[in-house]
Amino acid sequence: MRIARENDEHRLLELLRHKSFEQKEVTLASGRKSNFYIDCKKTVLDGEGAVLTGRLLYWEIQKAETGHAPIAAVGGPELGAVPLAIATSMTAALSGRTLPSFIVRKEAKDHGTATKVEGLSPRENPLDSRQCLFCGIMEDVITTGGSALKAVKAVKELGHFPVAIFALVDRDEGGRQALEAEGLKVYSLFTRHHFMT
Repeated sequence: MRIARENDEHRLLELLRHKSFEQKEVTLASGRKSNFYIDCKKTVLDGEGAVLTGRLLYWEIQKAETGHAPIAAVGGPELGAVPLAIATSMTAALSGRTLPSFIVRKEAKDHGTATKVEGLSPRENPLDSRQCLFCGIMEDVITTGGSALKAVKAVKELGHFPVAIFALVDRDEGGRQALEAEGLKVYSLFTRHHFMT
């Protein structure tokens, strides 16, 4: 399994470098300036990229579950986390496990159910801890950790417990530390140095 994982990591990094990485001056979602940009959607929305992403993130979830209750759902902020969560959920299903995905909207809908989180129901009885789901928050790229923290807050407001962040890329710009300061474990497939060598 280790060799298969290493092969998948190598190939996914190749795809990210080819399809998603650019060295250019940009303003990031956080408002920070940067001399490189990684648009993971260009890779994850590709069929091969989706398969590799799902497998690798599912392996990370299994690693994270060692020693505590299983993660019961995965999701994160629109738009970047959506294909990650779906790919991971599908990989779990192919292995015989139910691992639903959810989406955290930037803003709650102003019609219909007016929900901010799609695919994850609120805990019916806040006093019944058995109804609390352990959740994994997905993120395509971690910079400051701000969007992941907003997703964490939205999931907690439903009565559930986010336990970890699963990311494709950590830019190594303080986001990991901000998330860990909130008690969240961070699992990242790649970091800045994989692209800036």
